[in-house]
Amino acid sequence: MERKSFILKNRKLIIMLTAILAAAAVIPLFSLRINPDLESYLPDNIESRINNQKIGDLFGTKEPIVVILSTEDVLAPETLERVDNLTNGFRDLGTLSPIQSLSTAKNIRGEDGMMLVDPVIDYYPQTEEEREELRNRIKDNDLAYKLLVSEDFKNTMILLNSDLSVKDAELMNQIDSIITLYPGSEEVLINGQPYLRDEANAKISKDIMILLPLGLLIMLIFFWFSFREFKGMILPFGVVLISIAISMSLIPLLGWELSIIGVLIPIMMIAIANNYGVHFVARYQELNAIDPESSMADIVEESLSYLKRPVIICGLTTIVGILGLTVHILLPASQMGVVSAIGIGIALLLSLTFIPAVLSYLKKGKIHFHPNGESKSIIAKALSNLGHLLSRHPKRILTGFALFFIAITAGIVIMRVASDFNNILPAKHPFNKSIEIANREFGGSKLMTAVFEGDIKDPELLKRMEGYEKELSEVEGIGSATSIAKIIKKMSTALNDPSDPGYNKIPDERDAVAQYIEFYSMSGDPADFDQFVDFDYTRAAVTIQFNATGMKDLERIIESVNNILGNDPSLTLVGGYSLVEKEMSESIVKGQYYSLLFAFIAIFLLLAIIFKSISAGLLGSLPLVFAVLCTFGFMGWSGIKLDIVTALLSSVSIGLGVDFTIHMFWRMKSEISSGRDYREAAVTALKTAGRGITINALSVMLGFSILFFSSFPIIKSFALLIILSLLFCLVSSLLLVPAICIIFKPTFLKNGKKHEII
Repeated sequence: MERKSFILKNRKLIIMLTAILAAAAVIPLFSLRINPDLESYLPDNIESRINNQKIGDLFGTKEPIVVILSTEDVLAPETLERVDNLTNGFRDLGTLSPIQSLSTAKNIRGEDGMMLVDPVIDYYPQTEEEREELRNRIKDNDLAYKLLVSEDFKNTMILLNSDLSVKDAELMNQIDSIITLYPGSEEVLINGQPYLRDEANAKISKDIMILLPLGLLIMLIFFWFSFREFKGMILPFGVVLISIAISMSLIPLLGWELSIIGVLIPIMMIAIANNYGVHFVARYQELNAIDPESSMADIVEESLSYLKRPVIICGLTTIVGILGLTVHILLPASQMGVVSAIGIGIALLLSLTFIPAVLSYLKKGKIHFHPNGESKSIIAKALSNLGHLLSRHPKRILTGFALFFIAITAGIVIMRVASDFNNILPAKHPFNKSIEIANREFGGSKLMTAVFEGDIKDPELLKRMEGYEKELSEVEGIGSATSIAKIIKKMSTALNDPSDPGYNKIPDERDAVAQYIEFYSMSGDPADFDQFVDFDYTRAAVTIQFNATGMKDLERIIESVNNILGNDPSLTLVGGYSLVEKEMSESIVKGQYYSLLFAFIAIFLLLAIIFKSISAGLLGSLPLVFAVLCTFGFMGWSGIKLDIVTALLSSVSIGLGVDFTIHMFWRMKSEISSGRDYREAAVTALKTAGRGITINALSVMLGFSILFFSSFPIIKSFALLIILSLLFCLVSSLLLVPAICIIFKPTFLKNGKKHEII
């Protein structure tokens, strides 16, 4: 080689700049912060988030935390004493008010024309008779029965309200310390967003600490068995490390935080960033075997000349596919698209600069490639057999793909979207066990709040609210609807005899309502109503507790609530975390559409431009469409829901899978330009380029398989689906596309000159 390329002329500078870049990328990693708050993954201008903030401002910004005690009978003296101790312990923390439990529950009764407000539990029953008397008294108290104690008296609930002044980890440590301070035989389960965030935070850190080293170790072993040379192992590995460091460092540099989705970023880099360097090392070994007398500089120059174009094309298509995530509505998905695309771009750049620059300084190794020898590997044998099938029966292959496609994509109609975030943690996690008990025994774990404004002491408004409570309670899935109207009605039973017309009714006069409240204040605590009405009685909340098993169920209940409450002139807003979850689910679906559309259009245009043919764009997109739709169909049949993580797989799959088709096109064009017909070209491409494609696909699948060790079930589901999707891409690129080319003979494959073998 008489003329040195830019890379070899500037190899010292390239190595030095790469070292500086790698060192600089490490520094921002120390300021990387984890964000497990799922609500913050939505943009601030989402209606449900705005409404939640307004409700928080009106009734005090609170986040509920539910502590459930399960035992044979919660009215056992030792259990009631423990509930008392825990309630007092939580109250002493000063950040969890108001607290609702059997210890704080009130019994409103009348005596000699006076209203008396007593604790529901005013003694610990010592005999069976006392216990049954207390049980019957609780059954008559609709402010406690089925709200704070389950119908079978085997579960009782302590409802805490965090004022958000303490960080999640510290808050949960405080709650755990109180529970530990008062031990008992009852099983204690917790749910609530602070608990979920704390658990998710710990598991994100654990995932990063386990998955990243494990993934790197497996990739090192894979490189060694692939190339049997230290340089072949360490150079692609170095590119992977630098790409990971840069991708992750961009998160704090751009002012973002690491989300649950962010756990995927370093694993994606491990799976993807090695691709381009691997091609360079493989080419070096091939040229070294073909001409052992060549110098390392000559090999590097020839490898660069040969690989530059196809590697850049594959890199660009992968980047474009990943960039599809940037149009996703969920902020972490969009952020992941940005940092991953930049990371892959860095890997592409380093593979074409840093690896050849370093390799040019190293001595040639032993020959590990045998270009003229027949391979006896399983992959080669399998491809040879597929080649015979492709040559003889291309139409049968096409028919087989069509039948498989119809069968598996039929599952799309039963594919479901996750309606909440409960599947983030394992099904047997205490969080989900407590959710299950709340759904089964307490009318549901989900809450909505409807806010009414006006004169809350107005009997007309109170009667409307009472009517809504009754209507809402009759909706399937809604366990209870509670407001100040129910409490006013309860007061009437204390001040009227059952034979009186005002018994168990909202009074007809405003003054009577005001008098009820005044009487209550004389014996009870007015703060008992804080969660239902503001201090000047101009705003009141109806709290709706319900259970929804899926997105359709959630939509049905929300629609019922809107139908019942929607026309009331005093209703000002409806909020609740369930509405955030609904908008999150809708955003997942919309984001999926947007990112898919972006990726498909971009890939179609890119292929059409590269091969100067619209047919190439359409045919090249076909394996991607096949893989994405088949994966969705599999999700339907297997019951895997579309959620915040699985919604990302199509963009990632498209970005990676398109490379397989490009390599096949490239090789078929070369074979056809050499004089072979379409059938021979397709079979040869399958047997030759197919081997590299298969090894590349398997290495990417191996990289993603690390995610099976994640602490999050949704990330394990992502691992299964992305591997399956890549498998669909691989098979359709190796068989479906060549079969179509044999049958329809697209002209764009003829329009080229002979290319070297990739």
